[in-house]
Amino acid sequence: MAISENIRIGVIGAGTNTKLKHIPGLQAIEGVSIDVVCNRSEASSRKAADEFGIGRIASSWQEVVADDSIDAVCIGTWPNLHAPITIAALEAGKHVLTEARMAMNEKEAEEMLDASLSRPDVVAQIVPSPFTLKWDQTIKKILESGELGDLREISVIKTLPMNANERDPMNWRQNIEYSGNNTMMLGIYYEVVQRWIQRSPSRLWSHGRIFSKNRDNAEAGGPRAVEIPESLIFVADYGDGLQLTGIMSGVELGSGRDEYAISGAKGTIRLDLKTGTLYRSLIGEEEQIVEPQEEDVADWNVEADFIASIREGKPVSLTNFTDGLNYMKFTDAARNSFNAGGEWMTLS
Repeated sequence: MAISENIRIGVIGAGTNTKLKHIPGLQAIEGVSIDVVCNRSEASSRKAADEFGIGRIASSWQEVVADDSIDAVCIGTWPNLHAPITIAALEAGKHVLTEARMAMNEKEAEEMLDASLSRPDVVAQIVPSPFTLKWDQTIKKILESGELGDLREISVIKTLPMNANERDPMNWRQNIEYSGNNTMMLGIYYEVVQRWIQRSPSRLWSHGRIFSKNRDNAEAGGPRAVEIPESLIFVADYGDGLQLTGIMSGVELGSGRDEYAISGAKGTIRLDLKTGTLYRSLIGEEEQIVEPQEEDVADWNVEADFIASIREGKPVSLTNFTDGLNYMKFTDAARNSFNAGGEWMTLS
């Protein structure tokens, strides 16, 4: 596609991130227009259209996909619709930017990847985990330098109070019909580890708890069983001496904990996302703050990257469907281990 050629986009699912990031980001790019929006109801579709000056609304996502005037779709629904919309859009020759998590489970992610590989002429991109963009290149350079020595352990901690009050109604992350095998923030935090070290573990163990057996679900007309863990710990074994450990909790009150640590035989780096600080500790030295070099600092550039891939053929890196499938394999293994009472699960 020529750089000067206009790109017409249809939005399916005008959720929080879509309205905060994707719609404004796409509308800010010259030669890009959002021509139609489809949300969960006609009223919410009209509200989004009025808010962002979008000319048309559609009554179904199928209508958007079948619209020959639309070049690309931006999918901002919950994960339950990512696979069917993505596959249909790719088959129709439309470029796809889909919100994360990639899909409900590994099987759907495989089907999405297969659909994208069958249409190499169109762009398929997943919204990336954004929390570490500022430090990603710095961390990669430290790892590549070897200054930490042979890697021993990566630890991840993310705690939130979103599931702490058992009287709160079921949110979409707790609803297995919307989230599938995705568990809290597990996938979006593992995606970053995968980005840094570019390899996957060979097996995984997890243990979790569901503290509120039932929560009110207005759509179901009353209480519904909670099937997604509200707290999860995990260990992933890479088979070469490296292990990944993690805590994901939705029941911790207070300001929460939010950090990564990578430890090797010679040192540790720790990224505290609460304070936005990267620390480095080497054996025999005091802990120091590491400031990223200006040329290594990245920021949110999702929408511009998507359009650049369409216009210039730029390969998708953040995040392509192959990487998405890999993190879905991880989240599936974690859920399967939880369901099996803590059995080790092999990752293919």
